[in-house]
Amino acid sequence: MKKSIVSIIAVITLFACKDNSKKASDTIEKSTEDSVVTTKYPSEVIPFMDEWKILLGDGTYEDNLKDYAKDDFFYVADDGKTDWVVYKTPNSGITSRTSSNTRTELGQKAHWIPETGGKLTGTLKVQHVSTSGDARVAASYAVVVGQIHSDEGHENEPIKIFYKKFPGHTKGSVFWNYEINTEGDNSKRWDYSSAVWGNDMSVVGPDSTTAPEEPENGIELGEEFSYEINVHKGIMYLTFKSDGHKTVKFTKNLLVSEFTKTLPEQIKTLYASIGRDGLERKNAYAGEIQYFKQGAYNQTNGKSPEDNIVWSTGADTYDGDIAKQYANGDYAEVWFRAATVGAGTEPNEE
Repeated sequence: MKKSIVSIIAVITLFACKDNSKKASDTIEKSTEDSVVTTKYPSEVIPFMDEWKILLGDGTYEDNLKDYAKDDFFYVADDGKTDWVVYKTPNSGITSRTSSNTRTELGQKAHWIPETGGKLTGTLKVQHVSTSGDARVAASYAVVVGQIHSDEGHENEPIKIFYKKFPGHTKGSVFWNYEINTEGDNSKRWDYSSAVWGNDMSVVGPDSTTAPEEPENGIELGEEFSYEINVHKGIMYLTFKSDGHKTVKFTKNLLVSEFTKTLPEQIKTLYASIGRDGLERKNAYAGEIQYFKQGAYNQTNGKSPEDNIVWSTGADTYDGDIAKQYANGDYAEVWFRAATVGAGTEPNEE
């Protein structure tokens, strides 16, 4: 009888230890020989966390991020100079209802429409992208580090900011995609990709194991860069900066579409094999509810490239075993040291 009771207690204790998230009420001090080190929370590094909720790569959802962290997904790291908020997620885990890709990513609580606008900034460095995948697939070896997402209609994305680096390359690419707000059937949707540093999304390898030529003006893993997404009166103003690289700016109208009549050549080439040849509604994202997202939205997954040569990357996932994915390089990891969110501003105020 005593052995049974002990066994039951052991099982209860085991399951009680599974959740490694931390709140302020938890005991989070780690003893060392000379001192006591207290864990820092992401909300202490970037104090805008009350504006957000988060979904982690293991399916954990949390809408109160003040004094919240979770080991291996959302926590603080020190690079010897400053503190960074770490977002880490495997190639395969538990994700949202609208995507098959995993994420450890903030979702803005406040919502807005393009006409009223909003602004998101981030200063970051990508520390790791998946080292497995299919080089022919546009989404392989990539992570999204910031985006705008619609909360109605097709729930498409006016912008996704990507970092992508092929295995064997020193430098990766930063680019951003505009997803059309499709007129009619959304299965015909596509993303138009614009290069910031390096290549756009359409540059892929000739076969599953061969990378294209390395970009000369790319960004390395661990190299800091920043972005600003500023939506003011329906116009999206983008600014990208990095030491040693040219500052790059873009302007995109979110109220009037440029994709209502003909397909861009990039789309004819990249999406032809999967039959995505739709056009956008004339008023694009006008009047549609939007919100920002920021963190690590892993674009590499284990789905078969034979089903979708643009988005199904055929990466290693070990049947969803997160520990094995982390051990074998099958994950994305992004560090932010600064970020802001708020109202859009006149572009001449920037």
